[in-house]
Amino acid sequence: MALKGRDFVSIDDLSVEELNEVLDFALELKRKMKRGDRPPLLAGKVLALLFEKPSLRTRVTFEVGMLHLRGHAIYLSPSDVQMGSRESVPDVARNLERWVDGIMTRTFAHRTVEELAEHAGIPVINGLSDLEHPCQALADLLTIRERVGEVRRVRVAWVGDGNNVCHSLLLGMAKLGAQLSVATPRAYGPDPRILARAQETARRTGASITTGTDPHEAVRDAQFVYTDVWVSMGQESERTAKLGAFSGFQINAALLARAAKDVVVLHCLPAHRGEEITDDVLDGPQSAVFDQAENRLHAQKALLAKLL
Repeated sequence: MALKGRDFVSIDDLSVEELNEVLDFALELKRKMKRGDRPPLLAGKVLALLFEKPSLRTRVTFEVGMLHLRGHAIYLSPSDVQMGSRESVPDVARNLERWVDGIMTRTFAHRTVEELAEHAGIPVINGLSDLEHPCQALADLLTIRERVGEVRRVRVAWVGDGNNVCHSLLLGMAKLGAQLSVATPRAYGPDPRILARAQETARRTGASITTGTDPHEAVRDAQFVYTDVWVSMGQESERTAKLGAFSGFQINAALLARAAKDVVVLHCLPAHRGEEITDDVLDGPQSAVFDQAENRLHAQKALLAKLL
């Protein structure tokens, strides 16, 4: 009950205990679903899905999650609302709080999520912003737990762009005591403020957070190797420059040979095949990317049940 009514703007909004509580519940709900048991935990509840960016996984998993828990989701496209132009973000928040029980938003600016949370008297969930992707981090942590039993001391390498997914992973790994090594091109490292928060948390939990520019060093003995697209939505004008800067950061068989023998490959999808990851790795036996995608559903169901 401690999470009821709370916002989920950042992975940092959950304490270590609360994060483990959500992950434990996600595992329980997943086991129940596999047995055909879908408890009506959100019967009568309505979630507004407020989108500025297109989506496959975010939209489907939140809609299906609400359906499984006997609630309902309303999809609002960018043209339906036009936040910031047709109507201010605070006014959108004040309207929606009168009609629905929660808001999930997928935006460009992180400030938009923060404004919705500030002005809505109902839970606001960050489905993705330019700074963080906390729901993805929940799915990542759930996938790792399923594979190795515990996140503490697990060795994870992030190779690629220090982007929103990387930021949430940094914060989540630090909370649960993991060993995370981040390798990015020099100009594309994680936000210094996020990195400082993760390192401060790591000092309390015994986690290890390291950053550098050498992907070969980062993946050495790693149990999990994680990457994401180099050119995210809204960065299309940077494509040529980024492809040049990220040369050598591709997840391929040669790079994985430096990782642990039983290394597991992670990717939040969608993937740009042949750029940040090769087909043989993405579709190979070491890949857990579609397990991650499935776990978006289970992690978010647990989150929704706790917050709404």
